[in-house]
Amino acid sequence: MNLRPKIALYEPDIPQNTAAIIRTCACLGAKLEIIQPCGFLLSDRRFKRVVMDYMNKDEINFYQSFDHFFKVKKNQRIILMTTKASISYTKFKFKMNDTLLFGRESAGVPEKIHELINYRLRIPMEDKKRSLNIASSVAIILAESFRQNRII
Repeated sequence: MNLRPKIALYEPDIPQNTAAIIRTCACLGAKLEIIQPCGFLLSDRRFKRVVMDYMNKDEINFYQSFDHFFKVKKNQRIILMTTKASISYTKFKFKMNDTLLFGRESAGVPEKIHELINYRLRIPMEDKKRSLNIASSVAIILAESFRQNRII
């Protein structure tokens, strides 16, 4: 069992961001999980240009839907990263085997998913700023989880 945090992407829709996250996960040894459908094909040239040789489909878990993902994860801790949360990630104790869920770049996750998840965190930002790039957000949260759990 891989006792490292897992990054889960809900229906990602920007190929360059997903490719950058794949590279981050590959370099840091975090497992990546993609909840489909994706808003692009893995053969997309923009995706391939950023992912380079870091893409290994055997190291990525694909889920056909959120229902499938949630069924598999029913006894695991899922933390949703969202701008709608009131708790900062800096005030949260991450565990080694957490699944860190990030919403779709264009729309986040549906309200029904917010209601299913017990842990919702945000990255504090300056007032009147909407959101960080998802690849940057993944790197920030993954680094904090690793730091707290003394992984690297």
